[in-house]
Amino acid sequence: MHRIQFTDNKNYTCLDNLKETPTEIALIHAGREECKPYHVFSGKRDEYIIHFIMSGQGFYSVNGNTWPLSRGQMFLVCPNETVVYCSDSVDPWSYVWIGIKGYEAKSILKQCGFTRNRLIFPAPDAGEYMDCFSSLFEHTTQTCADHFYRESVLLKLLSILCRNYSRLSQNKSLQQSAPVSNAYINQAIDYINEAYMRGITVSDITDHVGISRTHLNHIFQEEMNRSVQTFLIDYRMHRAARLLTSTALPVKEISQSVGYSDPLVFSKAFKRTLGVSPRQYRADSVK
Repeated sequence: MHRIQFTDNKNYTCLDNLKETPTEIALIHAGREECKPYHVFSGKRDEYIIHFIMSGQGFYSVNGNTWPLSRGQMFLVCPNETVVYCSDSVDPWSYVWIGIKGYEAKSILKQCGFTRNRLIFPAPDAGEYMDCFSSLFEHTTQTCADHFYRESVLLKLLSILCRNYSRLSQNKSLQQSAPVSNAYINQAIDYINEAYMRGITVSDITDHVGISRTHLNHIFQEEMNRSVQTFLIDYRMHRAARLLTSTALPVKEISQSVGYSDPLVFSKAFKRTLGVSPRQYRADSVK
């Protein structure tokens, strides 16, 4: 039997496993999260996901562009695009999101202003967005009544996005947020995303990018507020964290899959980054 999954705790709420219907657009999941420092996602999704940043800051990287983002902005993740997004080390973001599918999803999102070349928008009406999400999280069953209510909230949210796009167009305020201008950062992030599991080092990254370690570190500190080494370690640890919570793989296999040949070294790095051991992190995730 199809069951909705609803998780609700202090830092994370998610309404997931919603039944997809063959309509022009359908809600697949919705959630909110107060991210920890360096919380990173890397990979592809098979649905459209809009994130609304409610506080803090971080960055979003796709197609060779990286944007520093903060409260009052939103960004779109498109299906089958390799993306990286990560919370700030000092002021990590919290966000809410919706995941949608449907044969008219692309066209409808275009009416909201989103295109392949315009993935970032201002999102000034936080209260309106949060009212929609609060309504979604109050209707968590698989009954027809709740299903239709969630779809109505999705349409309301899309209406707000269309209105926001129209207002920005009229005010001529639609300049795309500027991505990080330094191509070296984009090259480094793309390389880490492709090769982190192979045990690469900072030297490998700088060789790939073609500049000195000192120069690349300086750029990362200025634009990303962290060193290349810190970024690489945190990237690996959060990939490992996802595996710990989504699979039953032994810690030894997970350490190897994120580029560590020595499980002890991996466990120490994981605890320094996330505050608990890998086994404890897995145990806490199922409580």
